[in-house]
Amino acid sequence: MEDRIDSTIKMEFNDPNGPGGVFMVAQKGKIIYHKAFGKANLELDANLHTDNVFELGSMTKQFTAVAVLMLEQQGKLKVSDPITKYIPDYPSGDKITIHHLLTHTSGIKDFTKMKALSDIDQKEMTPQMMVDFFKNEQVDFAPGEKFEYDNSGYVLLGYIIELVSGETYEDFVTKHIFKKAEMEHSHYASDRNVIPKRAYGYHKKSYGYVNKTVISFSVPFASGSLMSTLDDMLKWQNALNHNVLLNSAETKKAFSKYKLNDGKEFSYGWHIKEINGIPTREHGGSIFGFKTMGVYIPKNDIYVLGLSNCDCHLPTKITGDIAALALKVLTKASDKYGRVKRLHVIQLKLED
Repeated sequence: MEDRIDSTIKMEFNDPNGPGGVFMVAQKGKIIYHKAFGKANLELDANLHTDNVFELGSMTKQFTAVAVLMLEQQGKLKVSDPITKYIPDYPSGDKITIHHLLTHTSGIKDFTKMKALSDIDQKEMTPQMMVDFFKNEQVDFAPGEKFEYDNSGYVLLGYIIELVSGETYEDFVTKHIFKKAEMEHSHYASDRNVIPKRAYGYHKKSYGYVNKTVISFSVPFASGSLMSTLDDMLKWQNALNHNVLLNSAETKKAFSKYKLNDGKEFSYGWHIKEINGIPTREHGGSIFGFKTMGVYIPKNDIYVLGLSNCDCHLPTKITGDIAALALKVLTKASDKYGRVKRLHVIQLKLED
């Protein structure tokens, strides 16, 4: 399996002197594949390692969704609450619930599609300033009518987390998620802070690689501003599996499918999909200089993650292909082990 995974990755990550990526396969909370390809920093000619820190982009939404459910668990909010309960002046906010924000079904305009974004993308914005930036835009559809991926909804969720908890989003996630799950190398992103083992992000032009576009992380905020490592993300998955952060009822709520008016189904912070008929929880991320993808297969407790430090790479398909391969190989191995174990039990009974 290791050779086949290597070959799959090298089809895309085939420049050892360019930015690359790190990949992991884990089963039952233990790493069974863990490798890095390419450079972490082109200027310093520094190789990538599996403990490098990457910007997660929209994988941040997983943490935001869980933070909301943690506050519900504490009795401080309900996902059925209209957002006007917390932001009274939000236009038509009495018809938009936290549930709509979590499931990308609010109809609120995605701020990343607004032409005026270039006016603010390097400014330091407060959460209220970000909400004010898009709140008066015409909605795309009525709440609950359909799914349309929406970063604005998760910015609103980050703001609500701050209003309800009395802490900044960064402090809440650091204190109540990172520390509780022992994710020691995870951060709210910053281009100014010194972050040990940071992987630098790149774009690819026709003439070669260039450093990533610099933005203010206060703009993506709770929709895309966290950083982490392969090992910390495994700790995150293990914490979810073992109810370290959420009780069983809230965990079930996080991964349930919610039906829309058109019959489609979605969940909180993850896309619920399938590999060969077996359900998966998936989400990727894309932010200047980085692309990421994670696939979790609950039935077999298999977690596959790919993090890239060039937005020219496409870890989404590769991670999905690796997950399908791991599922096939590890299921066969498990079935073989089960047959051997049953034969051994039969043999012992016969000997008795």
